[in-house]
Amino acid sequence: MDESQLIEQLNAVSFPTLGHFLEEGFADSQLRAMVPNVKLVGRALTLKLVGADAIAVNQALALIQPGDVLVIDTDGDWQHAPVGAVTSCAARCAGAVGIVVDGAVTDLLELRESGLPVFARGTSLLTTKLHGRGDSQINQPIHCAGVTVHPGDWVLADDNGVLFLDPATAQNVIERALASDRAEPQLMTRLMAGEPVSSVLNIKLS
Repeated sequence: MDESQLIEQLNAVSFPTLGHFLEEGFADSQLRAMVPNVKLVGRALTLKLVGADAIAVNQALALIQPGDVLVIDTDGDWQHAPVGAVTSCAARCAGAVGIVVDGAVTDLLELRESGLPVFARGTSLLTTKLHGRGDSQINQPIHCAGVTVHPGDWVLADDNGVLFLDPATAQNVIERALASDRAEPQLMTRLMAGEPVSSVLNIKLS
């Protein structure tokens, strides 16, 4: 399966269905959609942000390619917001399809107006500064909301949460998940028609 076909299938699948087949890769449930009613599928461009350094964020923005998702590990700093209106605009103009921050963001109204999917733990008025420390890392493995994320991993996110998938796992699980999605409407139709739950869900009662 080529990448364009996989992207099409990932966009088609219900992300919670993947939770029936996988146990790992799911971000902490405190990571939430700041821009509601979106669905995100893209490749991770990773940033390990150290010392709330806005220069490092700008350097990562300069490397974005179309289809990327900027994924930021804030090194445990959930107070300084590395993403706001300008950062979101720059990412979107560079071709990013979303941003995931293991921490806070700011300019919430502007983020929602722009429409670029942004996921974070919450919001803050305190922002990063132009330090230029030089010890942040771009496109290296990072830890984001309890998950190790490698550059190029798939980032799947919607109002329910965030999932990081390595390419091999994505290829392996997508067909089974789509098959499950296709079967679900018929199950619900049978339930709403009054058929017993035990029959519809194939439950053996002792």
